[in-house]
Amino acid sequence: MYDRPAAPPASRTDFVLESIKEAILNGKLKPGQALVETDLAASLHVSKTPVREALKTLAGSGLVLMSPYRGASVRTVDAALAASVYDVRLLLEPEAVRRAVRRGADFGEAARALEDVDDLARRSLANRRFHRALYAGCGNPLLVEVLDGLRDQAALITVAGWGLRATWDDEAAEHRAILAAAAGGRADLAFELLRSHIRTFADRVTEELPDVVR
Repeated sequence: MYDRPAAPPASRTDFVLESIKEAILNGKLKPGQALVETDLAASLHVSKTPVREALKTLAGSGLVLMSPYRGASVRTVDAALAASVYDVRLLLEPEAVRRAVRRGADFGEAARALEDVDDLARRSLANRRFHRALYAGCGNPLLVEVLDGLRDQAALITVAGWGLRATWDDEAAEHRAILAAAAGGRADLAFELLRSHIRTFADRVTEELPDVVR
């Protein structure tokens, strides 16, 4: 059921964490789906202990909900969550990318992420890699850390948005335009294109997602 992470994990817990995260972000584990420790452990051929630790970590990053009565489940996205996450991204990510361009950052990793767009199962992960590769060279480690902290929830919202309406082809074209501006040293254009890209998706998903998930 689960794909192995692209790089060897540092420990069994890391392996379990990355496997479950990838299954959530590529849609194999659906929003609201119960995450039963014994079932996950059997699927991954590990004991329940690393599964339990991984679920706690995923709960901390916002991908999993933990309930004393219902146990763990994949977080279900609502309009309020999407609005909050994308509000912060709009404030910070375009500026981080503008700074990265002005500093002459290398956008090779962003270009490589675009090469994975034909793999339907890994589109969310490719999208995640692309955006991080754009802002990683901004020169402010704290800014990178804040944006990294949003990556899991942003990816979960992306998957939910694509489930409502497939817009990947349009977004991929926007990605190529953003990358061309960044790689060409056009910092302000990259800023504007990325801001428009994020806002367009945010406006759509906040309109189409349910108001409150209970």
